[in-house]
Amino acid sequence: MASIIALVLPFFGLIALGFATARLTKQPLEALGWMNTFIIYIALPALFFKLLSQTPIEELTQWRYILATTFSTYIAFSLVFALGIWRSKGNVAESAIMGFAGAYGNIGYMAPGLALLAFGEAAVVPVALIFCFDNTLHFVLAPLLMALSGSGDQNISKLQLVGQVAKRILLHPFILATIVGVLAAIFEVQPPIAIGTLIDYLANAAAPCALFAMGVSLALRPLKRVPQEAIFIAPMKLIIQPIIVYILVTSIGDFPPIWVYCAMLLAALPSATNVFVIAQQYNIWVERASAMVLITTVLSVFTVTALLYLAKNNLIPL
Repeated sequence: MASIIALVLPFFGLIALGFATARLTKQPLEALGWMNTFIIYIALPALFFKLLSQTPIEELTQWRYILATTFSTYIAFSLVFALGIWRSKGNVAESAIMGFAGAYGNIGYMAPGLALLAFGEAAVVPVALIFCFDNTLHFVLAPLLMALSGSGDQNISKLQLVGQVAKRILLHPFILATIVGVLAAIFEVQPPIAIGTLIDYLANAAAPCALFAMGVSLALRPLKRVPQEAIFIAPMKLIIQPIIVYILVTSIGDFPPIWVYCAMLLAALPSATNVFVIAQQYNIWVERASAMVLITTVLSVFTVTALLYLAKNNLIPL
């Protein structure tokens, strides 16, 4: 247990440092803008490219794994969405945000750093695959459901909507970096030494900066009240979704233990800050979305630690 605490303490400690620094320095949330730009457009893409470009191509085409992990996310979303429809008496837009809070984990900021710390570089391929296809799922669902609910832009045509979704998927920095990394792996291309060193610097900065920025974001979006919906959203996000993905991944193929553990770890991560961004974009369920990000992040200190303990001690049957 001491080794698990030694693993997660620095990780969650970076979030805590960001939280405490934001509270002490009283900087506005807008001050985080350039840090987020660096993380999303430079550092994390560099990390994805670096690790994927060095990966054998046969590991990057595991379609059964992609199907199992993406479908498990869809199941979690659908269950929470259905509960939201029942609770809100048919409000599609609110139920969609609830579904994202219950299924859309913080796989951008938290997953690369934590998975690499816990399982080493063997974790990068499953993390990248889950990231790309889970994000694609959410990029499609969000505008589609908001359009169906009448909360999206009513002046936009179906063709324009499809174009916007495709643009968000294909031009996302992480997905672009993944595509370039995969192409580099296929053609066995390695950057010159100077460029490679620069990529190393950026990749090493990715996880610390992302976690610190996440702590700042949580501090500057304080919890005003606990949403009643947390009673089913938090268990789904932190406990039930990892169980669903475990059942699907172990049933559909014989994958290495680290791939199974990575799938469970990413499913167990707290609600993504992007859930709040989506809610804010459509001005729906904003305060409660922010609260769910904070609540699930705090609770994940215990649930993620427990999951890592089970994985690192081979207590998860495979």
